Formats: sequence, C-alpha cells, structure tokens
Amino acid sequence: MNILIAGGAGYIGSALVPRLQDRGYSIRVADLLWFGNHLPAGTEVIHKDLFDIGTDDLKGVDQVIYLAGLSNDPMAEFSPSLNFVYNAASPAYLAYVAKLAGVRRFIYAGSCSVYGYTVNELYDEDAPAISKHPYGISKLQGEKAVIQMGGDGFSVICFRQGTVSGYSPRMRLDLIVNTMFKSAMQRQEIVINNPSIWRPVLSIDDACNAYVRAIEASEDISGIFNIASGNYTVGEVGDIVRNTLDGRLGMKVKLTIKHVQDYRNYKVSFERARNTLSINPRHDVEAIVDDLLAHQEKFADMDNPNYYNIKVFETLKAKLK
Repeated sequence: MNILIAGGAGYIGSALVPRLQDRGYSIRVADLLWFGNHLPAGTEVIHKDLFDIGTDDLKGVDQVIYLAGLSNDPMAEFSPSLNFVYNAASPAYLAYVAKLAGVRRFIYAGSCSVYGYTVNELYDEDAPAISKHPYGISKLQGEKAVIQMGGDGFSVICFRQGTVSGYSPRMRLDLIVNTMFKSAMQRQEIVINNPSIWRPVLSIDDACNAYVRAIEASEDISGIFNIASGNYTVGEVGDIVRNTLDGRLGMKVKLTIKHVQDYRNYKVSFERARNTLSINPRHDVEAIVDDLLAHQEKFADMDNPNYYNIKVFETLKAKLK
C-alpha cells in the first residue's frame, strides 16, 4: 500500500513513518521541513506547500494522512490568519485533490481542543464542539470540510486527539508532559497554572498505533473518533511526573500551584475508537515519563529553539516579511 503523509516530517510523523515502513508500507512525505528532516534515510519527501500538491503527486497513492497545520494555541494566536489557512483550508484542499486522484482513504489529525470549555462532563463525539478560540475553531473547520467529502469509495477518518506527549526524533518540549519533564529536569520544579483543569493526554506511541489501526480498518469505516491514552487533571499530571522522577532517579521536584483561569477544560470518551477501530491505549503518563527518560540524551539541550513550535514559527514568519 502507498501512503502519503502531509506534514510527515513533524513530531508525530517522525515517529509514525518508521513504524509504517516496518509494516511494509510505501511512504511518501509532503512537507516544507520547517523543523528539519528526522525521517529514516531514503524516505521520499515532496518539498512543497500543500496548496501546490496536485493529482500527479497523488498518483498511485491509496491513503493520505494529514498531520500538517499549525499545531497549538500559541501558534494560532500568534498568527490567526495563517492558523485558519493551514488548519482549515489546507486539509479541505488536500482532501478534495485526494478524492479527485482516486485515493481511497483520508485520515485527518484533529484535536480535542474543538470541545472548548466543558464543566465536569465526559464528552463523546456527538457532544457539542464549542471552542471559541482560533486553534479549536480552525481544527473543527478542517474536520467538517474533510468529513463531508466522504462517500463514493472515499473513506474519511477524523481523529480528535488529546495532547500528544512522549519522545519523537523531531522532538517537542511544548507539550504538557514533555514541558513538565523539562522543567523538572532543569529546575527541579513543576509549575501548575490550574490544577483542576481536565486534559485528555495521548502518548505518541498510542497515537502511532491509532494511525496504524485507521490505515488497516475496513474501507467501509468513516467517522470522527476521540483518541487519548487517558483523562487527567493538570494537577494529577504534575503529581505523576514528579513521583515518577522521584521513583526512577530519587529526584525531589517542587510543585508550584497557581490558580490561573484557562479557556480549555475537557475530558473525552474514547470508547467509539476502541469499539470501531480497536484502538486500545496502553501508555499512561508514567509510561510517557519513562519514554522521555529512556531517550533524554537525544534531546539533552532542552533550550534548543527547534523543540518549541512557536519559536520556530516566529523565526519563519519574520523571514517571510
């Protein structure tokens, strides 16, 4: 099977590509390489803006995975206009071209951010998506655009992902567990801005497994699926990171608790993904910390700006002016 991964040189893609290659899939990546190229040697890369991708680039492609776009709230708030271009218009365009080219399945990396601020309710995929902020709005627009193209032999699977964390060859330290790990290792302190806020957390290992399951699902399956390894309050994540480091390294980490209002608060049910796609998460926050510890020598310079999407994006946007 031939698979094109848009944004495949990013955080998730750099972990996913070798896993798919190991399963015998032929992988082609379309990416502008904003964050460099950490893919296995020999991986085919189409160095193009996704709006320049045409049907010729998709000849012989069976499935497309969309991992591109601006990936978090700070990037969306820094440039709301580009956020809507890359998170809403770009997946819509690529799904349209993919269907024209005869691609059989389109898999879209969305976000649980679409749910916005909920109050102590477990949200499934039929619950209202009410985000009022640029990132969540744009991800919902992208999702709606691609899901409506489903049918006529074109399967569309949309993932609403929890906050992904863990080690990737294209490392990020601006994600909830990774950020706490970095702070603990560097300063022996974890700052919790609001301990009561709920977040679904997704191990990058579980994320990669979810994409494998989607690729290998029956061609009759389409739909929207929440995916997460578990739901946690931010305070609980801090406790687990601290306790794991204490248990593994004997490191004593201070917790600094604040009570800063947050506009995101959601916990999600992922039973639909379990029952329909056989996505069974196996990695909790403690396992994510163990993963980071096992690979810490590979991102020892934790102040490297390449590990922070907003820093890279600010530099790129300045060069474009």
